[in-house]
Amino acid sequence: MDWKNYLYPENEKPLDRLVGGYSNTSIFRKIAFVGDSLSSGEFETVDSKGEPGYHDLFEYSFGQFIARENSLTAYNFSRGGMTAAWYLESFADEMGFWDREKAAQAYVVALGANDLVFAKTEVGSIRDIDEKDPSNNKKTFIGNYAAIVQRYKEIAPDAKFFFVTFAKNSDKNFEKYALPHRDAMYALAEYFDNAYVIDLYEYGPSHDEDFHEKYFMYGHMNPSGYLLTARLIDSYIDYIVRSNPKDFKTVGFINTGINYNKGV
Repeated sequence: MDWKNYLYPENEKPLDRLVGGYSNTSIFRKIAFVGDSLSSGEFETVDSKGEPGYHDLFEYSFGQFIARENSLTAYNFSRGGMTAAWYLESFADEMGFWDREKAAQAYVVALGANDLVFAKTEVGSIRDIDEKDPSNNKKTFIGNYAAIVQRYKEIAPDAKFFFVTFAKNSDKNFEKYALPHRDAMYALAEYFDNAYVIDLYEYGPSHDEDFHEKYFMYGHMNPSGYLLTARLIDSYIDYIVRSNPKDFKTVGFINTGINYNKGV
């Protein structure tokens, strides 16, 4: 077996290969999924009067699909309609998501749609971050998002972070926010250590009319849509781990308190 060619194929791009069964995502035994409806397995309904209803069914979230596939623990630190501001200012406190007992080895953060598209929050820049005190960050999207990461770095200093971009979208109103959001994810990943971008805009499927027909139910995904998203996120993390083996050698020690030689 040519294991090097299998694990590190030349010129491989993210999502060239979708994983099945155990992937390198399984090296994390606890992953927290921070996000909005996409991270919550939210289904949308419409009643007889045409009024929508929204239902977070976590067992259908992409995080729980990933957990079942890789026999790991997934925390749904999410809710439909979530913004980085809401998460930071009240939601995480109310839900106990800053508790050290819930510290994870990795955090997949998928926020931004409600901030930018609906709340019209200013994107901001890396200059909005106070490195020493996240409570002083400016109340821009980047400032709030960074403060969430900073808080979790206080709880789990060696944890890995995966920042999720928007997918391409046939909705032009949504699409115009996708590139600024993508730029923000890369800027944040460069600013923080142990941080990586899951770039679904560049490498994932476009959410065009055909995609919506197959994988959406009204304005949110159907069960197969969340399952597909799980395969994409799982495969992307697997790709990142395989592409950066030195970065993930010591994952097993995260949050254990065990001292090890960080030069390994």
